Amino acid sequence: MAGDSGDMFGDEDFPAYTMGRAAEILGTSQGFLRSLGELKLITPMRSAGGHRRFSRSQLRLAARARELVDQGVALDAACRILVLEDQLQEALRLNQANSED
Repeated sequence: MAGDSGDMFGDEDFPAYTMGRAAEILGTSQGFLRSLGELKLITPMRSAGGHRRFSRSQLRLAARARELVDQGVALDAACRILVLEDQLQEALRLNQANSED
């Protein structure tokens, strides 16, 4: 059943996608995904054979990076923007939680 703690299909962080499938889903190259790893935006898990595996949450982040690059933002700048956006969201969430106390 979806929602069970052992249900990998409901887990956004389960590394379900191979490098090739992830690139196909995103409509990008495998090199683009490797670059995101080199820039430390995403850190794919590795299969027993050493192959990169990506989760749905990582694919969403990679898609956001690709959108920025497609708009003309340099890849390293796009990665920094996404990290800062995530930090801002977390700070806003914490601020909201603190104001409710």
